[in-house]
Formats: sequence, structure tokens, C-alpha cells
Amino acid sequence: MMTDLFEKSIATLELPRVLEQLAACASTQEGKERCLALRPMTDPDDVQRAQEETSAAVEMLIKRGSPGFSGVKPVGASLHRADMGGSLNTRELLEVAAVLRCARTVQDYGAGEEKTPISHLFRALTPNRFLEETITNSIIGEDELADSASSELASIRRHIRATEAKVRDILQRILASNQSKYLQESIITIRSDRYVVPVKSEFKNAIPGLVHDVSSSGSTFFIEPMGVVKANNELRELMAQEKKEIERILAELSAQCAADREDIAEDYDLLVWLDAIFARGRLSLNMEAAQPRLSDRYLRLRKARHPLLDRKKAVANDLELGDRFDTLMITGPNTGGKTVTLKTIGLLTLMAQCGLHIPTGSDSTVRIFDRVLADIGDEQSIAQSLSTFSSHMTNIVGILQEADDRTLILFDELGAGTDPVEGAALAAAIIESARGIGALVAATTHYAELKVYAMTTAGVENASCEFNVETLAPTYRLILGIPGKSNAFAISRRLGLPEYIIEKAAARLDAENVRFEDVLTKLDQQRQEMEKERTEARRLKLEMEQSAAKAREYRERLEAERAKVVEKAQAEARSIIQEARAASDLAICKSGGLTVTECLCAQVPMILLGKAYGQEKVNVQMLTSLGAAMHVTTARELLDTLRHVARNPESAHAMLINGSFLRHPNAAEDIANATLRLIAAPKNPDDPRYRKHLLHFYWGKKPAHIR
Repeated sequence: MMTDLFEKSIATLELPRVLEQLAACASTQEGKERCLALRPMTDPDDVQRAQEETSAAVEMLIKRGSPGFSGVKPVGASLHRADMGGSLNTRELLEVAAVLRCARTVQDYGAGEEKTPISHLFRALTPNRFLEETITNSIIGEDELADSASSELASIRRHIRATEAKVRDILQRILASNQSKYLQESIITIRSDRYVVPVKSEFKNAIPGLVHDVSSSGSTFFIEPMGVVKANNELRELMAQEKKEIERILAELSAQCAADREDIAEDYDLLVWLDAIFARGRLSLNMEAAQPRLSDRYLRLRKARHPLLDRKKAVANDLELGDRFDTLMITGPNTGGKTVTLKTIGLLTLMAQCGLHIPTGSDSTVRIFDRVLADIGDEQSIAQSLSTFSSHMTNIVGILQEADDRTLILFDELGAGTDPVEGAALAAAIIESARGIGALVAATTHYAELKVYAMTTAGVENASCEFNVETLAPTYRLILGIPGKSNAFAISRRLGLPEYIIEKAAARLDAENVRFEDVLTKLDQQRQEMEKERTEARRLKLEMEQSAAKAREYRERLEAERAKVVEKAQAEARSIIQEARAASDLAICKSGGLTVTECLCAQVPMILLGKAYGQEKVNVQMLTSLGAAMHVTTARELLDTLRHVARNPESAHAMLINGSFLRHPNAAEDIANATLRLIAAPKNPDDPRYRKHLLHFYWGKKPAHIR
């Protein structure tokens, strides 16, 4: 259950900042919102499923790149209005088409993938290519319908163009006649959707007609000559018919959307869901994170980094809690990394329970908690010490009231802000209470009494943040099993404090404290010696590995040189082809699958040449019906078509626009993979299944460039 204190702890541990990074990896607006709204799950099955979904997304991102979710916008309100009998506008219909197009391309992206935790989401998508293409072929812009949207619309627009030409012809004759001297300018303009000419005010009666407007200065009258009134009236009637036909087409398209409302809405929800999952995958790659194992007993983080720190500078530490001990007591100097260590434990736990990979080694384990409660705050000045202590105590009281045996508790500077003796005793009592509840506890402290408490209490472990006395700087390394020693005397000595003052201070310490500090010093010295020996062993091992690698490197170098020669030749060939593509305004080619695919991907309009059979015939029919190519069978037809394109360059542009909906950049690779799968299949010619597969591949059911 999400409580106010849990929410406050989530904010304190900076999970929202991680979720902001996650949202930046999503493409859709609702996908971003879902990322920001993520909260830790407490059911182990739910967490495991989410983790596996993220891993599946990571694997697909590495193998196939990112699926495209751009352009997907909410369509629920539009579909609801269409279902109620309303008519959608062109923008809304294009948004529906974008959802259908994305559903199709994303399903193609996930096709052929072995069963994964997210493969069912790809299979659940229900693209409707017919409706998608009907919309995109009918609407060529946010405010413009194509002539081909209906035969009636095409006929009306032909009449409009003919009538406009008639009007312009009449007006052009006026401009060319001796009446032109009455005109302010020799131009044809439009006022109130009617064609007019600008007449000088003093000659307004010299050209009989209807006055539609007057310039602000009064020097120009915009007159519709009587000779064009009838044609203009006809033009207005045709425009009214055009508007009515457009409304009818939009209503018809809206009704088709309403008929498939549930499928489209489900496609949208699935796309948003997949977008959020792939956002988790992208964040994992960005953070160089890994999927953790789950446990109901302990957490063990290997080479853990705080996800909000620069990974090039952040020090990776091994952290554990709940197996050998249930409480971790972290000591060390200020700014030495104690609070960061505490936040790392809490934040990585929350991230894992949100289904996110965590920046750790691949062999890390995370425990599932019902809640993570933290009392973490910066130390304040002496003048504010009372308010600081009171604030901490208020938080601690709330934590102890909410905590149970499925709670992770994080205390920062427990007992600070009051008398050291009382503070240490109070801190130990609070930790004992939390342990009695069954919670796992990690705490930071300055108190030496708590170091002793950790050393003498079963189930409580010391840890220290390393400090380099030579450089007077923390190393940010966490050392489990050893409490941090006081470095006050050593630091003071390095900074030049007179030795007699240090000796006086040492004399004030009781013998027990001195012996304790001496033990810590010896432990630290032994640890450093062991670290040196371990470093030397690693160095020797590395030298042996490097020697073995040199032999492999020599062999690989020879192979690489050979590969470079081949790659260079291939690059030169690709460059020649690309230059040829860039220089081409139009491709005259056959209708083979690979040929039209290359033209579509290179964005070169096509004239398909010659009679086509089998698969090529399917390609011709589809491309020409969608307006993505032209087809000729004779030399005469080719010449006529080339003249048409030369006189009407917009026709070539229209082929590019229509072809953009068919473009599939990975088509050649997909065809090659399909071919390889067929080659690997059983090849017994007597096997009817083999013949069926071969015929299916050749005849296709689908054109090659979209299969």
C-alpha cells in the first residue's frame, strides 16, 4: 500500500529523477506519462514479469534497433465521437491512420521473434491495412483530400478546374483589350470567392459588372465583369458540391473507423504499453544496467553505482543486507559517500520493483519489499539543531509505526542533532526496535558507540567509507566488515596543527577509546596490505592474459586486413550506387521485388516497364493502384508518360508521397533472411509442404517489398 511516508521516501531517494530519464526514452505522450507514474510493485511475480519484459526489449533493441512509435497520438475521443455518429476531420482521420500504420510496422518489427515475455503484445496488434490506406490515399494533407478520394469528387474538381479556366480566359481577354486602361493593375484577383479585376475608381462605370470590394484608399474598385457572372455562379455551385462531397467522404471514413473502433483503441493501448517497455530497455542500455535476480530474503548488489551520478566518475561498490546480517552500520567522514551509499541501496531497490534494470553487475540480487522508508536529510547549523532533531524524530516515529517484516528502513545520521551520549543510546534503541519488527536496516552514523554496538551484536555488520589520509580526500569505496576510524588527529597533523596540541587532545581520551582506535588502525593497515597483494595478483594475471592475447591479435590482424580489402571494395560499390541514386530524378525499371524496394527506399519515383507476370504483376497492380508508380508496356506509352511527368512534375512528387507509406528500409534484409530460412528448410521435392512453401514464397500473397 502506498502511504504518504512511502511517497515521501520515494521522493527522498530520487526515484522521480530516474523516472524523468525513463520518460525521455519514450516516444508517445501517454507513454511518457506512464513512465512518470511508475511505482514500485510488491508482488514478486509482477516484478519478475516486468524485469523480463525489460530484458526482452533490451535484446530486441540490440538486435533490431528501435521500433517506431512516433506519430502515435490519442485517438480515443475521436473514435468515441465517430461511434456516436459524428464526422472526424482530416487531422483526426490521419491520426487514426498513423495508429494503424504504427501497429503494422511494429507488428512487422516483432514478427519472427522467438517467444519472449513481450511477443504476445506484438501478436495482439490488429493492423487494418485497408482502412489505413483508404485514409492515407484519400487525405493528402491535414486540410486536403485527394481527387481520388471518390469518383464524384474527381469529377467535381475537373469541372471546377474547367470553369476556373473559362473565367480566367474571359478575364484575360479583358486584360488584353483596350479596357485594360481602366484597370489599376493588369491582374486577376479574388474577392468573396469570386474572380474580379481591379478598376480605377474614376472608370468604375466603364466596365459593367458587380462591385465586390473597394480598396481602403477608395482608389480601386474590385469588379466582377458581367461576362463572368454566370461562370462565377457555376463555380460557386461546384465549390458547394465539392464541400458537400468532402463532408460525405469524411463521414464515410469516420463510419469505417467507428466500425473498427475497439481494434483501433486496443492497438493504441498496446502501442503505448510497448513504448513504455522499450523506454525501460533504452534506459537500461543508457545506464549500462542489468536485470537483477529476485529474493524474498536478502539483497546483494555487485558493483553497484548510483544511477544519477556520472558513471565515469561514480565508484562501484558491493552492498549486501539480509543474508549474513539484517542491519548495516555505515561510518566514515563527512562527504565520504555514506549518504550516497544509503540512497543507492534504496533507489536501486525501488527501480528494480518498478521493472527497471539497475546499474550493477549481472549477478546482483534484490529483495522485494512492501515499502522502503527513509529518513535522510542534510545536517543543519547548530542554531537549527533542535528543529533538525525534532524533524528526524517525527520521521522515525512514523517509520517505526508503518514498518513490518517486509520493510527496508534507511536512517541517515541516526541520533544526530542532540547530546552525543544520549544520541548514541537512542540510535541503538531505535535500531533494536526496527530489528525487533523484522525490518532490514541500513544506517549511517558518526558515533563510536554504534561501531562497538555493531561489532558486539549478532546480525549487525559494520561498514566504512574509505578515507585517504595522505590526500585528505575520501575514496568513496565502501568496505564491509570494518568500522570507519576517526581521522581527526591524522587530518589535523597533515594540516599543520602543532604536535603538542594533538598530544594534549590524545591525553584526554580514555584508554578504552585509544585501544579501540589502535585496533581500527591495525585493521585498516592489514586491509590495505591485502589490497596491495590482491592488486599485484591481478596485475600478474593481466600480464599473462595480455601475452595470450597478443598471439590471438596477430591472427586476427591478418583476418582484419583481408576483411578491410573486401569492405573497401564493397564501400566503393555502395558509393557508386548511392551517387547514381542521388543523381536520379526518375527510375525506369522492371517491377521485380528487389528493384521496386530499392526505388522506394531510395525515394526515387518509378515508371515500371514491360508486361509483368506472377509476383511482378502483383507489384505493378499494388503500386499503380496506390499511385506510387506508373506502368507502361510499349515505347510509345513510355514517351507519352515521360512527357506527362516533364510537364507535370507534381505527378512525380505525388508518387513519392504515396510511396512513403510503403517504404520499408529493412526490406532487402528481410527478403534475404526469408530466403535463408527457406534454404535451411527440408528440401525433399516430393514433400508437398516443401512445394507449398516454395510457391508461397514466389507468389507471395504479399508483395516482396513489404514481406
